[in-house]
Amino acid sequence: MKRASDSQPARPSAPRRRRAVALDEAQSGDARAAPVQHPRTLAEHVDLYLAELAAARGASEHTLRAYRKDLDEFLAYAAALELDDPAAITARTLRGFLFSLDDRGLSRSSARRKLSAVRSLFGHLLERGWIEQHPGKALRSGKLARKLPGAVDAGELDRLFSCCDLTTPLGRRDRALLEFVYSAGTRAAEAVALDLRDLDLASGVARVRGKGRKERLVAVGSKASAALSAYLADPERPAPQPRAADAVFLNARGGRLTTRALGMILDKATLQAGLPRKLHPHLLRHSFATHLLDAGADLKAVQDLLGHAHITTTQIYTHVSIERLRKVYEQAHPRSGKSD
Repeated sequence: MKRASDSQPARPSAPRRRRAVALDEAQSGDARAAPVQHPRTLAEHVDLYLAELAAARGASEHTLRAYRKDLDEFLAYAAALELDDPAAITARTLRGFLFSLDDRGLSRSSARRKLSAVRSLFGHLLERGWIEQHPGKALRSGKLARKLPGAVDAGELDRLFSCCDLTTPLGRRDRALLEFVYSAGTRAAEAVALDLRDLDLASGVARVRGKGRKERLVAVGSKASAALSAYLADPERPAPQPRAADAVFLNARGGRLTTRALGMILDKATLQAGLPRKLHPHLLRHSFATHLLDAGADLKAVQDLLGHAHITTTQIYTHVSIERLRKVYEQAHPRSGKSD
């Protein structure tokens, strides 16, 4: 259904004035208080929704960027169909959006993530009373095959950590950083956001801020504590810039390290260690959880350490451990049938 009054396709972002109004409404906690300022286009509703995520629900910058990117793709698709009224979006529209993502060669997991962002947007519109029916209610998305997270074995981790050049200040930082990420099982964003006041190396614990700005305590092992102590006491550690005065991990100019820099550090270490596959920071987190469960750790304890809101998220690691045990069994048991 097209709006007869609109000849131009919807733009990916609303005018500054409407964006400011949306942000003010979201921060006041009453987005429906001013009917005169009712968002009219789909793009304006997206801006208001993201403003509410930021102001009322405490979404992180990383989450907001991801939602913005996914929703902008949907806006572009809707604009090509000359649809800028949320009420004009139907299940058929969403199904066509999914088909367009498939035509571009996106994986099912990426397509499903983008659809989830769109579903959340329309759930917000329904809750606010701006649409009468959720267009995604009748849409069925195929069930994704569960992809087991990978894990790096202990020997590979030893090679990874030992390749850091401890004769240089940056090498000592890299060793402390990688040891911490694996020891505490943190997300990349949690590691680079770590502040000095969050560390208690004497007790072997640290406080990190996860998704939704939720805080949790994580364990810091003896090797990670030793690497952190050496790095923080290093006289060659860069003087922190004012905005990074309390940051633990600094770049060469004294600014706070970024998640992108963490990925580059891991890429370099992987190459120097001669490991056969590319590693990413989240793989260290996967390895942390898998190794704990392999050693008999309680699933609930691992859930708490990872900061998962639901234990079903943590349960995927039990499948990883079972797969590893099955491989050991098939290789070692004389009656496994592997040799037949």
